[in-house]
Amino acid sequence: MINNSSIYGLPEKVKFCKICVNSNQKPNPVVEFKNDNNQKKGTGIDESDVCNACHYHELKKNINWEEREKKLLEVLDLYRGKNEYDCVVPGSGGKDSGFTAHILKYKYGMNPLTVTWAPHLYTEMGWKNFTNWSHEGGLDNILFTPNGKLHRYLTQQAFLNLLHPFQPFIIGQKNIGPRIAVKFNIPLVIYGENTAEYGASIQENFDPVMEPKYFTSDKKEKIFLGGKNLNEIMKQTKFKLRDFAPYTPLEKEEIQNKKVKVFYLGYFHKWDPQEMYYYANKNTGFRANTERTEGTYSKYSSIDDKIDNFHYYTTYIKFGIGRTTYDASQEVRNEKITRNEAIALVKMYDHEFPKKYFKNFLEYIDINEDLFHKTVDGFRSPHLWEKKENNWKLKQKIYTS
Repeated sequence: MINNSSIYGLPEKVKFCKICVNSNQKPNPVVEFKNDNNQKKGTGIDESDVCNACHYHELKKNINWEEREKKLLEVLDLYRGKNEYDCVVPGSGGKDSGFTAHILKYKYGMNPLTVTWAPHLYTEMGWKNFTNWSHEGGLDNILFTPNGKLHRYLTQQAFLNLLHPFQPFIIGQKNIGPRIAVKFNIPLVIYGENTAEYGASIQENFDPVMEPKYFTSDKKEKIFLGGKNLNEIMKQTKFKLRDFAPYTPLEKEEIQNKKVKVFYLGYFHKWDPQEMYYYANKNTGFRANTERTEGTYSKYSSIDDKIDNFHYYTTYIKFGIGRTTYDASQEVRNEKITRNEAIALVKMYDHEFPKKYFKNFLEYIDINEDLFHKTVDGFRSPHLWEKKENNWKLKQKIYTS
């Protein structure tokens, strides 16, 4: 009997959005420190074959952005000049955080403290853009680099147990803003766009505040890192509880006592990644790569970390959706390319293996090439993949072969 079952709780029938190139296999954002690989995934595509992200994009056309900006000014007025720094802006110095921090300081008169959770392995361009963020953008920054030994271990476990090597970075990225805010008594944190912009629940876009579930927990809540319970990790390794402080969520009481609020600038500004790139290029010294990124056609998105390519490659394996699908879908919505152009790009690049930093990746997580491929193949869901003549093929694609 042919096995067509989904191993991730994904819809077994693959549907593609008729507006962009997204599919119903695209995973919703999860609370990473609760991720034991049993959380249900899958982006909503309704009966009209339109995905959440495209529905929200249509709604954005009717938003009064001048009124939203007035609301932003009301929020900023509550915090401006009350502390040495008015707000914390987490980011890498890429196009989105570059735009966010710069416009807050130079248009809205805020004094932001930018905070960076360091990439696993900086690319040359990533380091240049990070330093330009401060040097050319005129912004103060704290670069937080977590315990390298622990970070490598957690990345290895996240790859082996979840096929999710980017998990430690995502956890840190969500935690670092609120954690620094609590540490320095800065009650306002501002991120760029809400990830719901790209396909999660539309309801999340109707509120400018990040849900506390992403960076807070109750005292008794179990914490999972790399697919393992935190207590299990400590029993198996020499790491102590205090080593995990940067990865563990804040307690809800800490956030409440410090009255920290976490906002998305994307609620107040119409978000268009390509326009953010132009702004950051002009004002913060952000530069695109000289060559396209493996797995896609673009040169300016997520280019600071050598591990980043493997994040998108593993989403391709688990969900049948690679980096090109992510890039092309948002560019169709923002009317930069047509859907037919997007389909052609997906066919050309979505499946591409990230060979440029492959040796760096294997070295970083301390595994060999055989274990890499064995692990990858073990996460191919039968409803998406089949093996023909010793080659893996996607069963359903948005393009014809």
